[in-house]
Amino acid sequence: MDIPLKVKAQGLYCTSGHFYIDAWKPTPICVVTHGHGDHAYWGHDLYIGSPETIKIIQHRLGKDTPCQSLEYHKKIKLGNCWLSLHPAGHILGASQIRIEDSKGVTVISGDYKRADDATCKPFEVIECDIFVTESTFALPIYHWPKNEIIEKQIFDWWQENANNGHPSILFCYSLGKAQRVMSLLSNHSDKTVHLHGAVYSLSQLYNEMGVKLIPYTPVSESAKGSLFNQDLIIAPPSAIGTPWMKRFPSSRTALASGWMEVRGTRRRRALDRGFVLSDHADWSSLIRTIEQTKAKIVLTTHGNSGTLAKYLREEKGLDAQELKGLEANFEEED
Repeated sequence: MDIPLKVKAQGLYCTSGHFYIDAWKPTPICVVTHGHGDHAYWGHDLYIGSPETIKIIQHRLGKDTPCQSLEYHKKIKLGNCWLSLHPAGHILGASQIRIEDSKGVTVISGDYKRADDATCKPFEVIECDIFVTESTFALPIYHWPKNEIIEKQIFDWWQENANNGHPSILFCYSLGKAQRVMSLLSNHSDKTVHLHGAVYSLSQLYNEMGVKLIPYTPVSESAKGSLFNQDLIIAPPSAIGTPWMKRFPSSRTALASGWMEVRGTRRRRALDRGFVLSDHADWSSLIRTIEQTKAKIVLTTHGNSGTLAKYLREEKGLDAQELKGLEANFEEED
């Protein structure tokens, strides 16, 4: 079966539709799966994405960025194919890309997860002939705890620190992960949390798009000399070790990430705690999703793509191979 995809210098190219997907160099038309910086790069002549993704892109890259919003499930004709977007469950607005041409249906998953997340629409299984799947956490060691367990762990950690007079600083990716944590914590508390500026601006965007979060305020608006000794502060990992941290003496620190599943990651980052919370699919969810698509051909990319392809061939009898050429161009965010 012909595969209507090719990896070029700019990124992944759809040969039947004459457009690129999450390209990292400027292109005439780029269909963007979601708004993270390692998927929505600067410089394209036209960005196509879900309405939420387009709002995030224009927030990040500028209001004058040339964009076309495409609602989930609506089909448009590009070249010799029909294109539609479908929920991926990764972050707000994240999309799978469905391409239909005379030879069949191809779906590019983008980043996705199968866990419940009130901040975005859940992943939608799409039956197809060719499925291109991410494989960020494609190792059997990765198995995510249920939301209820992690949200209680985070809340209890915060309360324990508060009872002992310590600020709690939780590091997590500023787009998607931070808002998911804030949504989970709203099940336990209505106390205001304090946000790093990068997290605050994106949380405002989520709020404008109707996503319910725990009450929040930017750290920058706190009174001079505030101790924060009973407060939760949410910040991106890039804040670790910066002068900004000096505002919170005697703080306790933690990171919410799928990488916390690996022993030693927390120690290397000099953190007090780690919470296993990922916006990507774990091993069992990857296998289940691939089987549910009923794809005849599976292409794996990002992360542990070789491991996943080998398992699918040897254990599941599928026609699976790596989608070569993309691995070194992405830094996974959680």
